[in-house]
Amino acid sequence: MLTCIIRYHIDSAKKAEFEQYARNWGQAIPRCGADLVGYYAPHEGSSTLAYGIYNVDSLAAYEAYRTRLAADPLGQENYQFAQKERFLLREDRTWLKLVSAPHGDG
Repeated sequence: MLTCIIRYHIDSAKKAEFEQYARNWGQAIPRCGADLVGYYAPHEGSSTLAYGIYNVDSLAAYEAYRTRLAADPLGQENYQFAQKERFLLREDRTWLKLVSAPHGDG
């Protein structure tokens, strides 16, 4: 299992737009085959950092998921929404794998 953590730098004046974007991914990502942990918007502290976190079985599974997401009508709409509204200033993806037992196991 691999975990993708997307760190977004967003326009602090467009937090509502990011939240709509996140809600849309909340529908599209699971439908297209990834295990969505969640999207997180700024609340306290930094007003420009947000995160999206999801799991996939492998990089091959990720590639298949990305193909399905690109063909998904809501996925396409969400990409266009982000381009039009320009609330995403930067996106960084980090891939991690769990190397300890989950919390509470052991």
